[in-house]
Amino acid sequence: MTPAESSPAARALDEAVRLLQNGDLVAFPTETVYGLGAAARDPLAVRRIFAAKGRPADHPLIVHLPDATALDAWGVTEGTAAVALADRFWPGPLTLVLRRRPGVPDEVTGGLDTVGLRVPAHPVAQALLRAFGDGIAAPSANRFGRVSPTLARHVREELGPDVFVLDGGPCAVGVESTIVDLSGPTPTLLRPGGLPVEALEAILGPLPPGGTRAPGTLPGHYSPRTSLLLSSDADAAAARLVGKGLRVEILRGTDEADHARRLYAELRRMDELGVDVLVAELAEERGLGRAINDRLRRAAWPHTDEAPLVDGHDPSER
Repeated sequence: MTPAESSPAARALDEAVRLLQNGDLVAFPTETVYGLGAAARDPLAVRRIFAAKGRPADHPLIVHLPDATALDAWGVTEGTAAVALADRFWPGPLTLVLRRRPGVPDEVTGGLDTVGLRVPAHPVAQALLRAFGDGIAAPSANRFGRVSPTLARHVREELGPDVFVLDGGPCAVGVESTIVDLSGPTPTLLRPGGLPVEALEAILGPLPPGGTRAPGTLPGHYSPRTSLLLSSDADAAAARLVGKGLRVEILRGTDEADHARRLYAELRRMDELGVDVLVAELAEERGLGRAINDRLRRAAWPHTDEAPLVDGHDPSER
């Protein structure tokens, strides 16, 4: 088949591979959120990610792999549960942090001696990784600290028209991957995410929190422009704020899978509507609810429960 006869999706995939091979950036969908990718073994290309996002250079990236057979080329699996976890949960929303192999660029690891690895489940990401044939380093495709994108248009709105975007539709999971650190003597949890922690603990036993630097773990992250209030009584909190003359919306804690899938899109929608305060209900602290609550608390930081802040001030003072 000639290029002229190929489908638009095939031509887009070919262009994405060409760009990556040339050291350029490509945004692509995963089942969690859209990622901003570069050839992971090309330090100059990886630096372009940090420049595009405004991301601190010491903040490590996750390397996306075509399949689990590539694991040993990037991380040290001996003496860890990495292979067992990869067999059970990959492709899927799980990132494994391992001691890195020689040759993994410092730009990918933020200067650490560890590297985060995962195999995404989205068919477009799978096709891209197979066609490219090597690891793609990719954080979420948004400005650093802002709300992650779950639609192609979110990426374009955030990063502008110069970033090539593979459109794979809406992300099915909607929150980032769970990150488990296997680089030390005991596995630890670095970030709850799209794979429930309970599924991992059924294999690994209890997962204490870890201290290794990892993506998306700063106190303030995933932040909308709209003031965000976390409340145990959303209706009462909303009524109180409406009484102060504020425009208020409520983000309901529905079914946890639906809540996670629409979370970031709702945060972005509130920004578009110009709402003064979004009152968010927390999920139950289990399953995907742990990841939802983690993202909401970081998005609300340094706002406090029942006292929303905008630029350091109560929005009723604006």
